[in-house]
Amino acid sequence: MMALKIALAGIGKIARDQHIPAIAASPDWELAATVSRHASVDGVPSYDDFTAMLAARPDIEVVSLCMPPVPRFDYARAAIAAGRHVMLEKPPGATLSECHALEAMARQAGVSIYATWHSREAAMVSTAKTWLAGKRLESLVVTWKEDVRKWHPGQTWIWQAGGLGVFDPGINALSIVTEILPDPIHVTASDLFIPENCETPIAAHIAFAHPYGAKVSAEFDFRKEGDQFWNIEITTAEGSLVLSEGGAALAIDGVVQSATAAGAALTGEYPRLYANMARLVRAGGVDMDLAPMAHVADAFVLGRRIPVEPFIE
Repeated sequence: MMALKIALAGIGKIARDQHIPAIAASPDWELAATVSRHASVDGVPSYDDFTAMLAARPDIEVVSLCMPPVPRFDYARAAIAAGRHVMLEKPPGATLSECHALEAMARQAGVSIYATWHSREAAMVSTAKTWLAGKRLESLVVTWKEDVRKWHPGQTWIWQAGGLGVFDPGINALSIVTEILPDPIHVTASDLFIPENCETPIAAHIAFAHPYGAKVSAEFDFRKEGDQFWNIEITTAEGSLVLSEGGAALAIDGVVQSATAAGAALTGEYPRLYANMARLVRAGGVDMDLAPMAHVADAFVLGRRIPVEPFIE
């Protein structure tokens, strides 16, 4: 099967760390162009104008959008109007409304669109989901704490309205929770800790309601130095599990599970995202699950704003 030609728009940290290596390693894809005002990839035709790229390269079937969420809608709309399939880095947009609009546009145009959630592709997430099926949940606690200076250096957009702040990594945890839980939950309260010089939170505490009364909560914090934590601890009437390392590691009733024994692919989160996108394009499918984003939106709507000290890079 011939490789699909893809253009990558937004050549920043996530593109270089994840997207470019995943595309290069896959037989499904050929990186045929990049779009960025300030960066390029050696050996790949580059453009500084997205509309010009679309006009010049009708051979490119798919675009992957890696820029921050606020400007992404206009790029996605232009790509769909030009008949291209669209892959969206998480979160898929700045608002739920624009994401719904993009899905409607894609369906009308007959092209594929994919709201990616890379943490759902972590090695042990599917194993955790299988184990949880049919069990009675008693509690779920998310602890997602990392050092923003290490993981998001110089990314000023993350502190601006629409940049999500600590919810940029926190939405990864919510993408796992919404994937593995057999029953839906919804936000009931949230505390948002916002630096005096920022528009988005540096930390957040969230409480959720569960249909059968289980206690569900999440704590996100961008201020964690030293050891970093990306954990989901779950207790059920039939046992317990801990997903750690962002879903890459799993212990059930205290016993560490083997990814190989569980049959989990070991190729990484982004290679699996690009394999998913290739299948969607070839099947003419659409995947725009917005459940993680809905929880973030609800946390902002219900959030109690608590001022904290200014953030200094």
